[in-house]
Amino acid sequence: RLLGRAPLAGAGVARWAYDGAQAHAVARRATQHHVRAVLAEDAPATPGGGRRPLSAPVRWTGSDGTARTGLVRVPAGLRRGTRIDVWTDARGTIVRPAPSSSMILQQALALGVFTAAGAAFAVSVAHLCVRRALMRRRLAQWERDWARTEPDWTRRTA
Repeated sequence: RLLGRAPLAGAGVARWAYDGAQAHAVARRATQHHVRAVLAEDAPATPGGGRRPLSAPVRWTGSDGTARTGLVRVPAGLRRGTRIDVWTDARGTIVRPAPSSSMILQQALALGVFTAAGAAFAVSVAHLCVRRALMRRRLAQWERDWARTEPDWTRRTA
């Protein structure tokens, strides 16, 4: 009965997490500015030819018209002059972009699934513990009853 409510708990937590994260992302997007920056130098290639992201300098013009530079993560091997999307805050500092709606949805769904699984697990463990305690109590009572009844059945004395 309680186990059947675990998905409902998961759905509630997922909805709560989605709404909160979405509101936070909207607030972050309101303070961020999308800027097209230019890679200031070639991004080094990683050993073995991998495409692991590396930090590389970029430059862009701020909203106040001043030239700015900063480090961003870019794929290895990009050439100087490549345009890179960056997000800046009100001071012109590079910041991580606000999460997309699909990222927020994925995280909220994962949180909901784990909540439902955790609730189901907790209810199952509690059920097992109570069942085991009741079984021990019932077996102890059975032992007491048998200790009183056995002498009449087997004609043994204690």
